[in-house]
Parts: sequence; C-alpha cells; structure tokens
Amino acid sequence: MPIKQFKPTSPGRRDGSGFTFTEITKKTPEKSLTESLGPRSGGRNNRGTITVRHRGGGARKLYRIIDWKREKFGVPAKVVAIEYDPNRTARIALLQYADGEKRYILCPNGLTVGSTLLSGPEAEVRVGNALPLGNMPTGTQVHNVELTPGRGGQMVRSAGAAAQLMAKEGEYALVRLPSGEMRRVRIECMATVGQVGNVEHALVKLGKAGRARHRGRRPEVRGAVMNPRDHPHGGGEGRAPVGMPGPKTPWGKPTLGYRTRNSKRTDKFIVRRRKGR
Repeated sequence: MPIKQFKPTSPGRRDGSGFTFTEITKKTPEKSLTESLGPRSGGRNNRGTITVRHRGGGARKLYRIIDWKREKFGVPAKVVAIEYDPNRTARIALLQYADGEKRYILCPNGLTVGSTLLSGPEAEVRVGNALPLGNMPTGTQVHNVELTPGRGGQMVRSAGAAAQLMAKEGEYALVRLPSGEMRRVRIECMATVGQVGNVEHALVKLGKAGRARHRGRRPEVRGAVMNPRDHPHGGGEGRAPVGMPGPKTPWGKPTLGYRTRNSKRTDKFIVRRRKGR
C-alpha cells in the first residue's frame, strides 16, 4: 500500500504524509462485531490521579472484536472485505465461514478479497491460515503467536511484524521474534502464517500536533525545560546538560538502557535476549 505526500498548502501539511487506503474495500464495520470502548480514563486511575501521562481526548471510535484464537478448526472461511481498524496499526479482514458466521482477523500481507482460509492442524501452510507451530516447516514466517495453548495470539500483532520459526526441539518450538529475541514456545500453540499487513505504517509522518491529538496523544514536555522540583533534569541558568550519571525519568529512575524486566518466571523460555544480551 503506497504512502501519499500531502500538498504543502500549510506549514502543517508540508511535512505530513498518509495512507492511500487503496486496499480498503469496506468503510463501515460489521455491526455485530463491534462494541463500545466505554468511558475513557484520560490516563487516570480510580482516584483521579494521572498514572499514564500524555493521554486524553481523541476521536471517538468503536472497538472491533478480533478472533485471536482461530478455533473454528476445519471450517473454510472466505475473505469478504478488508477494513481499517482505528484501534490498531494493522488492517483487519472480515471472514465469512461456511456455516454463515462472520469474524475479524488481522489482515496478513498479500491477503486479498475472495481468498479462502482454514485453521486447524490439517490446514495448509499458506498466508492467512492458522495452525499449530509443530505442523509448520522451519523457516516459516508467522504472526499472532500464542504463548499458552488455547488462550489466543499475544505476540507479533502490529503492522509489518513477523516472527520466524527457527527450530523444533521436543515439546517446544524456537521462534525468533521481531525484536531479535529467541524464545521457546510450545508446539501446540497456534500461529497464523505470513507477515502482518500495512508494512509501510512506520513511514507515515504526522506532520503536525493536531494529528497526534486525534489519536488521543497529548503534548510531551522535555524535562530539561522544567523546574528542579518537577524533573531531575530541570533547573539551571540557561540551557544546561543533564548533570548527573545518566538521564532519569521524572521520578528519578535511570532510563535509556536501564533494564526493568522483572519476570523471572519466564526467563527459562528466553534463549537469547533482544540486542544480543
């Protein structure tokens, strides 16, 4: 899907770019597969305190219910439409199964309207089909990978992402994630063949602050321009360097390289950390 450059009719338009949406075949979502997101929190907890900064506002939207599990084994489904989803970076595909049921899935790269998909252990290794990792040949590109059998896909779901099945060792498959991490996943876990679509998502430039506000992102302020009571980088006469061993978060914790992972329970499944650590 190509990226379009806007005509520089204003300073905000000059550096902005956007999608052509040529792959979208249906503008309105399937009503039975949508639900309200409910009241938005604006980044505040149940006491009204901001716990996630820079959130608030944004355009109203309905949530599209995605079939992460793909548990309708052996029932062929036809791709009826490819739609835009405001809740995620990827496009979504509307499937109609042979029994009449409709479901949304993530749209893989190369999937077209009219294609027939299948899920289950007997499914063919073809783009859009879902099957257990143990039934795929090594080297296969996959997305929407389960971590626990039957729970539904949890990994590799954003636009342009793809993991690769590297090896199968007993009860586990070795998967290389987009971050470079090598991780063991049980061979019964389901995954969808192919790369997530909308590969050019990262090439889009918003061009102006207003487009970020439409997405519900409020402005960020650099710590260096704050007062010392508001940020560790603040204060000083004129422009000043950080002035401490390494940059800090607003709450004084080290950042930019500081390791925060604290899940020892799953360490045994990670063969190689991302960035080769």
